[in-house]
Order: sequence, then C-alpha cells, then structure tokens
Amino acid sequence: MAASAQCYLLHSLPFTHTNARPSKNRLITHASYNISGRKLRAAVIGGGPAGSSAAESLASGGIETFLFERSPSGAKPCGGAIPLCMLDEFDIPIELVDRKVTHMKIISPSNLTVDFGKTLKPHEFISMLRREVLDSFLRTRAESKGATIVKALVTNLEVPKTSNEPYVVNYIAENERKSLAVDVVIGADGANSKVAKCIDAGDYACAIAFQERIRLPDHKMKYYENLAEMYVGSDVSPDFYGWVFPKCDHVAVGTGTVCSKQNIKLFQNGIRSRVNPKIQGGQVIKVEAHPIPEHPRPVRVRGRVALVGDAAGYVTKCSGEGIYFAAKSGRMCGEGIVRASEGGERMIGEEDLKREYLKEWDGKYIMTFRFLDLLQKVFYGSNAAREALVELCGDEYVQRMTFESYLYKTLATGNGWEDVKMLSNTIGSLIRCKIVGTQMQGRDLAKLASTF
Repeated sequence: MAASAQCYLLHSLPFTHTNARPSKNRLITHASYNISGRKLRAAVIGGGPAGSSAAESLASGGIETFLFERSPSGAKPCGGAIPLCMLDEFDIPIELVDRKVTHMKIISPSNLTVDFGKTLKPHEFISMLRREVLDSFLRTRAESKGATIVKALVTNLEVPKTSNEPYVVNYIAENERKSLAVDVVIGADGANSKVAKCIDAGDYACAIAFQERIRLPDHKMKYYENLAEMYVGSDVSPDFYGWVFPKCDHVAVGTGTVCSKQNIKLFQNGIRSRVNPKIQGGQVIKVEAHPIPEHPRPVRVRGRVALVGDAAGYVTKCSGEGIYFAAKSGRMCGEGIVRASEGGERMIGEEDLKREYLKEWDGKYIMTFRFLDLLQKVFYGSNAAREALVELCGDEYVQRMTFESYLYKTLATGNGWEDVKMLSNTIGSLIRCKIVGTQMQGRDLAKLASTF
C-alpha cells in the first residue's frame, strides 16, 4: 500500500494511531474488545527476510498489516548465500542472484584444501546475493500484497495488562513520536530484538559477524567468479569459520565468533592474511559488523506476540545459515496467524500462536538445529578437530548428503552401508587427529554416532 500509516487516523476503529507520545503507564481501554466489522490488525517489526515474508503472508491472507523498518536502504552484514530451493519456494527472480557458486573450497588450519563441490549436478548451485537487494525486493512484494510500510524507529512495545487490550507500538517517524495499537505483533527485529525484551523472552548467546566488502582487480575477481571459500583455524575464528563469498563486483571477506568477540578484528586480520595473495590490490568499499544469535530464545511466543528470524534465534550452528530460516519462519508465522484468525475474522491468543506456528516450526526444524549444534561442538573446538572436518569433507558421499540437505532443505535419503562407512571415517579422522579421548567428550561421540 502506498498510503502512509498516518492515513490510518481516518479509520473509525477502536484502536488509536496518534502523534502523541503515550504514557508508559497509560491503560488503553475500549468498550468491547472484538474485531466485529473489521479485520485483525498486525504489526511486524523489522523488514528483513523474516519480517517481509511474515508481512506478505499476513496481508495476502486478509489481515491488516503494518511493516516497520528503520533503515530500508541498510544491509545486514551477511555472507548472502541461500539454498537453491529458496528461489522457487519464495519466487525470487534469478536476476537478483549476483553469483551462482558451483565450486566451494574448504581450507584447513594447515592449508589442506578440499574441493567441496564435486557432487553438484549441472543445474545445481548456491545463490549469492546482496542483502540490500534481497531485502528490498521482499519488502516491495509485501507492500504489493497490501502491507503498509512504515519507515520508522520502533522505540518500545507497550504490553497490555489484560487480554482485552491491544498492544501499542511506539515509534519515531519523520522526527515525530507516534503510536499504533494492534492485535498481534511479530518481532523480526534481529538479534538485539526490542520486541523480545518487551515481552521478557529471555537472553541468548550472540556471535559477532564482521566482514569487509572488497572490490578486486578484474583478473582476481575472475578467480572468484563461481567460487566460494571457507577457512577454518584458530587464526580466523576460535569457534566458527572465515569466508570469501563472491558478489556482483566484489567479494565479501569475513569471520565470526561467539567466545572471543573482543578479538574480532584480530580474526579478521587472520582471514585477510590467509587470502592475501588472492585479494592483494583490492579496495575495501564497506566494513560491516552485526550480532548473530547462537541458539533459539527461551521464549518465542508470549501472549499475542511471536518472534521470528534472528529475533527468535533461528541461525544454525556450524554453517551459520540464517536467511532461509528467517524467511521460512516469517512465512510460517504469518500463515499460522491467518489460519488461526480465519482470514483475519477472529481474535487469536497465545495458544493459537503456539499451535499454528511454534509447534509446526519445531516439528520441522528443531532437530536440524540440534544436529548442527552438535557438529560445531565436535569439529570447531580445536585445530586438530578442524583438520578432521576438512578431511571428511573430501569424501564424495559426505558432500552429496550435505548438499542434498542444504540445497533442498529436506532430510537426504542415505545408503545404509555408506552411512556406516561415513561414521567409521568420521571416527577414524578424529582418531588420526587425536581428538577422541582428549578434546572430545565421549558423550559427544555417542551423540554423533546416534545421528547416523
């Protein structure tokens, strides 16, 4: 919708939308809290993939939707990789893809290099995008479906004292303090979510991601035309990996860590040193840093508020993937609200959100998050373990299973005998690298074995 949220003042509904700053202790009441004669009203806070996908689903389903985004032209520091299935599932135009990565190298602490793309089929690739391009596209599409985009800084969310009251979003737009009362709120405002704080959703550990966008000379950019690189080692991160991902006319070089955030620039220097011959002569055009959640929040639904994307903690360990899960969680939450409200015709409650969104999400993805959490504990704890990880990545069966699961977001169907061999090779690599019985706990090995 092109109309500004300010036009909402003209609507004769029981909720308020004013320029006045509400008192923190003000109790908002009205004669009858029902939605007879109008549609359910939702506020989505945050206009990234999670928030935009939620807003699109809500608006498409008949719910009056406001999407708040502070910096539409901004971009979250992000590798920008998305799985192949996301292009079709979310109808993302191929022209948004900067690079189709068909080759990936994983480099160990000792510089053992493994080509991790040997099993990709001719039509398969990893899409590399710029977040500012993807996010803008998804917001515009949500607007075309009927969502009202509000360019504003949300300052806080007033939580009602009873179930018969609305939530009030307080925000600053065009240097004015304003407020909007709504029935339902979706928090898609990132790792430092204000919405999560307002509903007391609990804390979680956050990593920090740091990257530099570097424009390379043409002959060096040619090397990264369809190639991405991942570097592991204590010099680039004590608990994650460093990356070089190709974009349209530059590469993104970065790293991340959760346990040593104060040393992030030291690790960035480490990844730059590892790739220096390949990026020498390049020009840094942008430096970015951003927090990334390490696990789901203790509370993701409270009252008529749901958290999605980074705000909910949906970034996988080991791989650091978040874009697909952000968009997917936003869509599932939006669709769940549409179902529960019968197309915006009835009020919903906490149990509706838990049943239609949270239960569906956990049933589909929670085991994936737990498995990748385990892999990170096993393989990212020391340089010896990282050597074992890279050695395993050279196995073509490991590559095929990994890419089938990643590209299509389905549990790959394996071969029983090959699974046994993979487990044997895993344990063998850990033994050769002197991990079993030393750094690696026996219980972690047992958990790993149980997944095969």
